[in-house]
Amino acid sequence: MSKGVYCLLIELEKDQEIKVGKLGKFKFPKGLYIYTGSALNNLEARIERHLKKQKKKFWHIDYFLSNKHAKIIKVLKLETNLKLECKLNQNLLKNLKASILVKKFGSSACSCESHLLYLKNKSLLWKSLKIS
Repeated sequence: MSKGVYCLLIELEKDQEIKVGKLGKFKFPKGLYIYTGSALNNLEARIERHLKKQKKKFWHIDYFLSNKHAKIIKVLKLETNLKLECKLNQNLLKNLKASILVKKFGSSACSCESHLLYLKNKSLLWKSLKIS
């Protein structure tokens, strides 16, 4: 079984108000989001779970992804035994000039402000992924 970190690139097709478990209801503008996560046991199974629309809502990202206007458009993964989730998230926040819309989203077990980032400047993302 593989371990590692992953990023989900998510497009929210319309402005939405989404209830995120115990965090409450939040307004999310349409656009691109990046969610950073990790899997300590089975990376592939974790990613496959995120790709399913119908599932029991367990993590904050489950609530966001269950919205019919949220679509995963790209999955980036890195198999590693190193705990890089927070470092990767902080680098994305800084380098992509991302915004945090919901504090503690996906980061209740760490000191990060949030693991869901909103991308105002899409061109920085495409440049960093070398997508044209």
